[in-house]
Amino acid sequence: MSKVSLITRLAVIGVGLIGGSLALALKRAKAVGEVVGCGRNAGDLEKGVKLGVIDRYTTDPVQAVRDADVVMLATPIGAMRSLLEKIRDHLAPEAAVTDAGSAKAGVIADARATLGARFAGFVPGHPIAGTEKSGVEAGFADLYVNHRVILCPQPETRMSALSKVQRMWELTGAQVEQMDAKRHDAILARTSHLPHLVAYALADVLAATRPQSEVLRFAAGGFRDLTRVASSPPVMWRDIALANRDALLVALDEYIAVLNAIRTAVAAQDAAALEAIFNRAKALRDSLPPGK
Repeated sequence: MSKVSLITRLAVIGVGLIGGSLALALKRAKAVGEVVGCGRNAGDLEKGVKLGVIDRYTTDPVQAVRDADVVMLATPIGAMRSLLEKIRDHLAPEAAVTDAGSAKAGVIADARATLGARFAGFVPGHPIAGTEKSGVEAGFADLYVNHRVILCPQPETRMSALSKVQRMWELTGAQVEQMDAKRHDAILARTSHLPHLVAYALADVLAATRPQSEVLRFAAGGFRDLTRVASSPPVMWRDIALANRDALLVALDEYIAVLNAIRTAVAAQDAAALEAIFNRAKALRDSLPPGK
């Protein structure tokens, strides 16, 4: 790689697991000159400086994006539109703006409605990586290694912005793919958003069970594995569920139909029907590529 950094100044708005891990990965790759962090909590941002995640910080998004050649929006989806409105007139002329939102159609619509001519520099993105942890301490440089990052460029997207964002993610160790936003949202509704809602629902069943302390004493590995992602930030997942409403409703209906089929089979003591469902499920699960 050239001695000149790919990114002279990176502004990360939302210095948590996703934004912080991006900054750490780019620092390790020597692909960024300066990282400016932005968020609402100055104490967390100060911690980010001490941990070496960011180089300096501000709580003002307008100040954060000044002279930045890449801006990463790693905030909850519900905050994107107002944030884009705030920063639009303060972006550098050739700045590439990207995001990490888990649902793309709504974010793209918000960006198109707010950025005006600056929309050409917007590269919709979604890193398919994460943990149930959150906050600036949760970030680590290896988060994206061998994970996929999906970019959903639009007809207006400037090629220089797309190339820069794609190269940025490649330098983190990620595998970058481009995809239509509607297709992305339909796929992620089933593979990511539905599992999170299922985990929250299953945990909520036990939350409503009394006496709760006795039930939790017997919560074994299966329950812990299935509900791990229910420790994810509720506000973030609230916004994702609402942002991907249409595709998620289809996925929820599909899931409820299978649950109803299982309930019917249990009620009828239909062993063959249960086994058929379980066999299909096992075959699918066993065919998944190994994860990290």
